[in-house]
Amino acid sequence: MPAMERLKVNAQVRHKSNRSWRDRLFEIIFEADTPAGKWFDIALIVVILLSVLVVMLDSVASVRTGYGRWLYGLEWLFTILFTVEYILRLLCVGKALRYAVSFFGIVDLMAILPTYLSLLVFGSRYLAVVRILRVLRIFRILKLGHHTKEAAVLKSALYASRRKILVFFSVVLTLVVIIGSLMYVIEGTTNSGFTSIPQSVYWAIVTLTTVGYGDISPQTPLGQFLASIVMILGYSIIAVPTGIVTVQWSQASTRQQPNTQACPNCSAEGHDADAKYCKFCGAKL
Repeated sequence: MPAMERLKVNAQVRHKSNRSWRDRLFEIIFEADTPAGKWFDIALIVVILLSVLVVMLDSVASVRTGYGRWLYGLEWLFTILFTVEYILRLLCVGKALRYAVSFFGIVDLMAILPTYLSLLVFGSRYLAVVRILRVLRIFRILKLGHHTKEAAVLKSALYASRRKILVFFSVVLTLVVIIGSLMYVIEGTTNSGFTSIPQSVYWAIVTLTTVGYGDISPQTPLGQFLASIVMILGYSIIAVPTGIVTVQWSQASTRQQPNTQACPNCSAEGHDADAKYCKFCGAKL
């Protein structure tokens, strides 16, 4: 081995040996570039899927009758494992509070809270299925590049469209209130189910979104005419947010996509491919 290569190898070995336990733990828990980190995250996803399966099976009466105690024990086992993992995440990241209030930090917390709350509120442990959101890490862990890029494009498009979508939903909300009030005035004296303005607004939302449960329907000719207008209007309204997001999606797809490296200080992701420093806290990547 040439002397220069020997020096590089020795420097790498010294660098690894000088790292603190927090650095090594961060690499395993947050990074997917190393074999240890990848296998840790894959094992974590398997445990998450098994825990969700346990919660779903426990909601089936026949299964709960025969295996309720086993399922209950498994649920607490998974909860304890996720609790230890959550604590380790807070310990190894530089800014624990920033991670705790991030998307995945909140999801990680919500994955363990329902089981503990079940000691006070009956049935709340079934909300533990929210931990299925943690499987979203699979796009980063398994390096599904195309899926990671598409998820980043979708996120960017939705963020860029937020003001337009907010204005659109404000208009829709105003529209359903007006339509519901008109329908209450028209059908309020009949036995068609329009007993109040909130009930009529509910009908307007169901009709405008083309869901059409049929639990409430107008009986008078004028009410049916208004309902016909709302039905036709619903088709045109559905296309509006789709067009807004599609335009932003097209623009976002031409931009540079972020990589999957996590910041060792604040655990944030979404950095540019050539980034050397975190764009959120400035720490070196």
